[in-house]
Amino acid sequence: MRYWFVLLFGIAATMCCRAEEGLPQSANSGKDQISSPIPSLSVKNLATNFVDFWDETRGQPTEQRVAIFKEKVGSRFAAFYANDHITQAKQDERIAHAIESFEPIRSAYIAKIAQFDADLPRHLAKFNATFPDFQPKTEIYLLHSLGEMDGGTRELQGKAYLIFGVDGMVHYHGDGNEAAFFHHELFHVYHEQFLGDCAEKGVWAPLWSEGLAVYVSKVLNPTANNTELLLDLPAGTVAQTEAQLPAAFEQLEQVLASDDEAFYPPLFQFRQDETGLARRRGYFLGYLVAREIGKTRDLRTLAKLSCHDAHDLVFSTVHSLKLQAMARYPNPN
Repeated sequence: MRYWFVLLFGIAATMCCRAEEGLPQSANSGKDQISSPIPSLSVKNLATNFVDFWDETRGQPTEQRVAIFKEKVGSRFAAFYANDHITQAKQDERIAHAIESFEPIRSAYIAKIAQFDADLPRHLAKFNATFPDFQPKTEIYLLHSLGEMDGGTRELQGKAYLIFGVDGMVHYHGDGNEAAFFHHELFHVYHEQFLGDCAEKGVWAPLWSEGLAVYVSKVLNPTANNTELLLDLPAGTVAQTEAQLPAAFEQLEQVLASDDEAFYPPLFQFRQDETGLARRRGYFLGYLVAREIGKTRDLRTLAKLSCHDAHDLVFSTVHSLKLQAMARYPNPN
C-alpha cells in the first residue's frame, strides 16, 4: 500500500540483502526468458533504532521520551518524523502514542525486523525472475512509521524511496504470508519508471498503479487470498464492493478524469464518503480492471504500457466492467 506521491525520506545505518538463486525464471508467459543477475538492495534500518531508544528510555515520563525520540531517532530522519503535513503538536501526539503502545507489539516488531532480512532477498529473486530488467536504484528504509504505513514508495526532493513500516506490517499483516505484499511494493518501484508523466493525471492513474500492483502480486502468488493481497482492509471491503459493483463502477467512472484530491481518500484510504460505498475500494476495483486488461497481455507488457495507452485502456475497461456489472445485477436495490 502507498499514499500517492507523499513526501518522505530516510537516512540510517545500512544492512545489505542479496537475492537467492534458483527460483523459476517466469511467472507469466513462457516467452522471452532472460537470464539476468539478481540485483542487490541496500536497506537503511531505522526500525532497530526505535527499539534501542524505547528500551533505553523505559520508565521515563512520556513527555521526556518524546523529546529524546526526536533527538535520537527523529533527527536521523527529520523530513519524515517532523512531518510538515500536520502540526508539531499533532506529531508529538503520534510519537507519544507510538511509545506508549509499543510494549504489546515489541516482540512481534523485533521478529518482523529479523524476518524482513530473510524475506526481502527471497521475494526479490522471484520478482526478478518475472521482470529480469529490474535494476532498482531506489533506496529502501525500514522504520517505525508512527502508525502511518506498512509499506510504499515515497518521493522526497525529487528522489524516490521505498519505505517499510514495521509497526504497520505487524498491525496489518500479523504472522501472515507477506510474499504478495513484498511483490506489490517492488512492482511499484519497477513500474514508476514507465509511468512517465502519468502522475497527478486524475483518479485513473493511482487506480492503474495500485490495481496493477495487486494483479502482479496475485499472478506471482496464485494462492494468495484477499487478506494477503491487502484487498480486504478494512474487513469486508471485497464482499461489500462486490455487492455494490454496479454503483461502485458507476461512481468510479464519473471521477476517473478528476484530479480533485477529495476523491482519493475514500478510494485508497480508510475515509468514508457520502456514497455509502466501501472504504478503500479502489484497490479491488483497480485489481478487477488490471485483471481484465491482463487477459490479453502478459505482465511485462502491462508494466510497460505508456501513459497514453494505459489511460485509454483504463477508461474503456472501467466502462465495460460497469456495463457487465449492471447486466449481472440489474436491480441492485
